[in-house]
Amino acid sequence: MRACFGVKAQQLISRGFFHPVSPSAVRWRAAQIRLFCSPSADEGKPGPSMLRHLTSKIKATGPITVAEYMREVLTNPVTGYYVRNNMLGPDGDFITSPEISQIFGELVGVWIISEWMGAGQPKQLQLVELGPGKGSLAGDVLRVFSQLQSVLGKTSASLHLVEVSPALSRLQAQHLTGTCSQEADAEDEPVYRRGETAAGLQVSWYRRLDDVPAGFSIFLAHEFFDALPIHKFQRTQKGWREVMVDIDPEKADQLRFVVAPSPTLASSTLIQAGERRSHVEVCPEGGVIVQQLARRIAEDGGAALIADYGHDGTKTDTFRGFKGHQLHDVLSSPGSADLTADVDFSYLRRMAGGGVACLGPVTQRNFLKNMGIDSRMQVLLRNCSDASTRKQLISSYDMLTNAAKMGERFHFFSLLHLSRLAQPKRSEGLKLEKKSPAPLPVAGFTKLSFS
Repeated sequence: MRACFGVKAQQLISRGFFHPVSPSAVRWRAAQIRLFCSPSADEGKPGPSMLRHLTSKIKATGPITVAEYMREVLTNPVTGYYVRNNMLGPDGDFITSPEISQIFGELVGVWIISEWMGAGQPKQLQLVELGPGKGSLAGDVLRVFSQLQSVLGKTSASLHLVEVSPALSRLQAQHLTGTCSQEADAEDEPVYRRGETAAGLQVSWYRRLDDVPAGFSIFLAHEFFDALPIHKFQRTQKGWREVMVDIDPEKADQLRFVVAPSPTLASSTLIQAGERRSHVEVCPEGGVIVQQLARRIAEDGGAALIADYGHDGTKTDTFRGFKGHQLHDVLSSPGSADLTADVDFSYLRRMAGGGVACLGPVTQRNFLKNMGIDSRMQVLLRNCSDASTRKQLISSYDMLTNAAKMGERFHFFSLLHLSRLAQPKRSEGLKLEKKSPAPLPVAGFTKLSFS
């Protein structure tokens, strides 16, 4: 689809502002399904603390859901992966697009300002990021805010970070505010850390989305939904059954997948009528968060941009682990590796409901190209004479856009206020009414024309 941008947005997009740079009471049947990384005895011994915690739980209550397994492994307050590890970057277990190239974050920053403009340039702009990693994406976006201050004018902008990991919040504070941040005195304070950037922009940290104050907000969720706990379901001759995590009866220090012998509450309520796939993953927590975002956008205005591994209701088994930038057995050494599952955007769309407009998903390649990444690369390469820097720029561009790499594995999905796409009113009869301006096309989801 091709559309024309308004003059202001044209100027904004075209500016060259980038810089280089169990035993239980019932019998459980072992899961006869292919899971992405099935258990292997060659993976090494599981970490004793988390494994001991999980096996004790299973011995006491029976097999646990995959969702409970993920929740414990990733966010347990004592031994959870996200709580005690620095997992991002070259020395971590995975690397994200903002760490690959600042162009990614800067184009997201342009998208945010474009949506702010499309909403009528409200005087308050809250940038809310869910799971902000090291703060690289937020940092790149704030740099765009600073360089386009003439466009933002006197708009009151602030940054709100929803982060469950104390270790990551300290990294984010260091990256975004330097030494200008401090923790709250009481642990139950909604804002557990406050800070200020060098440009004077206020930054606040929260453990829950509910604690972020109301107001016009642009929400960002980059590689956030893929780490939320999922339930796994398998179609059997007796109907849908939930996939659970149990202790291997032959190896007491290893875990295995089993299929519940009878329906569970989740298998009875989370499967869509008419589902044709034989294996399904559902993320109820993700659905709840999308409902929260949709409600806030409908009530206060704004938009949400979700970027993640994902599909539109077509994939089946995507649960996997990452350790040292390599695929890792999801049941081996629990707590030592990241766990993730592709986001089902068709499920998020259903959960968002009709109170907001949903766009996408579109591939990362298409989104970035629609945002003008090719033009930005031309500007950067034209102004760069250092051979090693040019090589790094080309390599990062290839990683972000190549269909065989991140280009088609990642997708972008957006929630918008219904008024954002409303068509202008038409005058009727002899009554003359001033027409509302036509809505700007939504950057990234529309191919832009500068004619």
